[in-house]
Amino acid sequence: MGIKGVSSAPGDFIYFKSQVPLHRIPIGTKQWRYYDFGPKVVPPLICLPGIAGTADVYYKQIMFLSMKGYRIISVDIPRVWNHQEWIQAFEKFLDAIDVHHIHLYGTSLGGFLAQLFAQHRPRRVKSLILSNSFIETKSFSAAMPWAPMYAPGIRDGPHEPFIADSVDFVVSQVEMLSREDLASRLTLTVDDASIGPLLLPDSSITIMDTNDYCAVPLQLKDQLNERYSEARRAYLKTGGDFPFLSRPDEVNLHLQLHLRRVGVEARPDLVQVVPKADSDSGPSEKKDERGGDDDTHEDDNERNGSSPSENQTPPAPESSESHSIEDRLLDNAEACYLANEMLLSTHGENKVLVAVLLLHYIQMIYVGCLMPGIKDAGSSHLLSFIPNW
Repeated sequence: MGIKGVSSAPGDFIYFKSQVPLHRIPIGTKQWRYYDFGPKVVPPLICLPGIAGTADVYYKQIMFLSMKGYRIISVDIPRVWNHQEWIQAFEKFLDAIDVHHIHLYGTSLGGFLAQLFAQHRPRRVKSLILSNSFIETKSFSAAMPWAPMYAPGIRDGPHEPFIADSVDFVVSQVEMLSREDLASRLTLTVDDASIGPLLLPDSSITIMDTNDYCAVPLQLKDQLNERYSEARRAYLKTGGDFPFLSRPDEVNLHLQLHLRRVGVEARPDLVQVVPKADSDSGPSEKKDERGGDDDTHEDDNERNGSSPSENQTPPAPESSESHSIEDRLLDNAEACYLANEMLLSTHGENKVLVAVLLLHYIQMIYVGCLMPGIKDAGSSHLLSFIPNW
């Protein structure tokens, strides 16, 4: 299914698409769709989305951190059907793009897959940032946990506009996923597995959670916190399930702090500002489509050689004064980290509604997946519970 309308996309996302090239490479039977932006000499931060996410959901992180001199790679989770296949496919992807040592930022399912890769390929993973994630899938593969988890119901009270906007954006991404893509991700989520011991020290892990509503149950987040008891904490007062969209400034700050702390040296000297395009030469409006065999949707502004250099960065008007203020904020936040004072306020009372479309859609899938005999009958049965777009 294609985009509902380019005009409905956020303005900064449209500009991002006009400046940052989308890549696709086939590796074996897998099709990888990803962004890779920033100085190539810098060890990359690779962003892994959750069930409903695509490479596009991290566009705010790509824009901000690449401007600071970091290399950011954001990927779609490819169509794999078990955890071992994920590990092998991701390793082949890293080999194909000639990346050896990585830092992983994963949210929800993406956080679980990041830990899984760190466990089985410890030499490649130098640090982890885990957001609203978990360390085992038993709770998901057990009988019927999905109704309370993914269908919390409509919450009373006002919903903050930035969270509503983040949900709208993710829903637009879900609509671009094929039935096979969703079935694959759901299979990875209900496939019973747990994370074993990591060789990575807790000091190389940051846990970034939101303190308001989140679809991942608190008990699962607590398990992860107990496992990595010495990890750095970066709690956000609000942000919902998608803080990288709803609270980008805070998330970007914590990501920058993490990368600085684990020794990633940014190269702002290699950043070249891309001249802003004329107002009458906006992005093309090709429709996105997902479907077919192991393929992903066409991007509305994919580049084929005429793209700006990947060391170039979308411009943002910043004065030397703003740089100075930001540096002071970063230093102050780092001092708070060292003093163990990064905890923000605790659980808020306001709960956030995940869009009704996404709720009902995923609830139907999960309930169907966990009916007796369905999960063990093979991943192909998952497709029968996912409607055609």
